[in-house]
Amino acid sequence: MSKKVYVGMSGGVDSSLTAALLKQQGYHVTGVYMKNWTQDLPGFICPWQEDYMDAKRVATQLQIDFKLYDFEKDYRARVVDYMIKEYQSGRTPNPDIMCNQEVKFKLFLETALADGADLIATGHYARIKNGHLYTGLDSNKDQSYFLYRVSSQALQKGLMPIGEMTKPEVRALAKKLDLYTADKKDSQGICFVGKVGIKEFLLSQLGPQPAGSIIDQTGQVIGQHDGAIFYTIGQRHGLNIGGGLPYYITKKDMQNNLIYVTTNLDDQNLWTDKVKLTHLHWINSPPTRSNRLMARLRYRGPLVKAQLNDHALVLDEPMRGIASGQSAVLYDQDLVLGGGIIG
Repeated sequence: MSKKVYVGMSGGVDSSLTAALLKQQGYHVTGVYMKNWTQDLPGFICPWQEDYMDAKRVATQLQIDFKLYDFEKDYRARVVDYMIKEYQSGRTPNPDIMCNQEVKFKLFLETALADGADLIATGHYARIKNGHLYTGLDSNKDQSYFLYRVSSQALQKGLMPIGEMTKPEVRALAKKLDLYTADKKDSQGICFVGKVGIKEFLLSQLGPQPAGSIIDQTGQVIGQHDGAIFYTIGQRHGLNIGGGLPYYITKKDMQNNLIYVTTNLDDQNLWTDKVKLTHLHWINSPPTRSNRLMARLRYRGPLVKAQLNDHALVLDEPMRGIASGQSAVLYDQDLVLGGGIIG
């Protein structure tokens, strides 16, 4: 008897093709739309109903079963509240990482297995082999950075068939199969941090924040910000400070609501070659101290050589604008080892 696979279908081309490929491979496929967020925001209507209908249309095309899982309360508690709390603490979290850890590869997995599934599948650009996670073949679309907190046990129950393909190949095959979503534009991240900026989202959830001073490298107050919560280390846009050279944020003092900036790109406060990691997570076994690793300190950031000493990541060369709350993901060539949250 063929194995039952529940495919997380978001209404986009990647998950649509994932369902189509698995059906071709002989699995008994059920499509599942996860209803995670439905709230409209100022100037933005959340497209969840449109996405749901697109996913349902593809399921009808493929003649597979289709379900809706309502995870909105859990998503709010596990992803959105976490994200807001992190920003309030002055950090810069990555909600996509928490969504994969807590929702897609925990809540969805548990619910699907209880519902009769043998496996789950997603449209991620990454590869799973024997409970190990590898980068996607398309380096331009690789999403392994967002998956480093998923457990090996969850990966053993997971499939990511398009991780072996490039985005142009996915589009071309979806067109060849005449999938309803073949030409649909990619969504920009999570509904509320895609087309809606993080500042607008936080304003909608928390309301206006107290203004405070912006202080330059000489200790002079050179402007006012509209809430330290909205800014991140290394940021150079959106400060509204007139004149000459661009300013970069070097530090935030949340307690006193102050932001520190510099115009000097060589300012030592902008650069670091040692990063403290918290909440370390290893997909399989942790690397040994002697391991020479590659680290990525932000999505689409460069890979840098590094060594792990206990909870400190020592970089071969200093990096600029490393923000606490972001993740450092560690690789051994194309194998994803795990990582931690930057302290």
